[in-house]
Amino acid sequence: MIEAAWGSDPRFSDGVRYEFIRSEGRSFPSNRCLVPASEFHIRNGEKKFRVTMEDGNFFYLAAIWEPAMGDWPVSYRIITVDANPEMMRYQERHGAIIQRRQVMQWLDCQVPETDLLVTPPAHLLLVKEILTKPVQTSLAF
Repeated sequence: MIEAAWGSDPRFSDGVRYEFIRSEGRSFPSNRCLVPASEFHIRNGEKKFRVTMEDGNFFYLAAIWEPAMGDWPVSYRIITVDANPEMMRYQERHGAIIQRRQVMQWLDCQVPETDLLVTPPAHLLLVKEILTKPVQTSLAF
């Protein structure tokens, strides 16, 4: 496990730092990596949401890494897929989820991307709003 910067070097993309890359129509025969996660956050307008696996398990996000270049460190970009039914209400895409049992399939590049970079089935993800203001649940007298 190493520490890496999230996003590509903006010097090579008109000043834009890309943090995601679409899976469709692409091949990732090398530089595959994984980002361990127990949750990820999304925004929809002013609201923020926490996304976890419905069973509470941790997972990985499929990613590709790029070597350090000049003063830009080793970096990675998360690969995205179409959103599953739970996520579709909030956004059209999300990071490609790699289950724990699929780790070596992704890393050893022996399984085609099309078999692993898929939209997760329904009822796999749990989406909960992150409340920014405390909610008072009872009154004290």
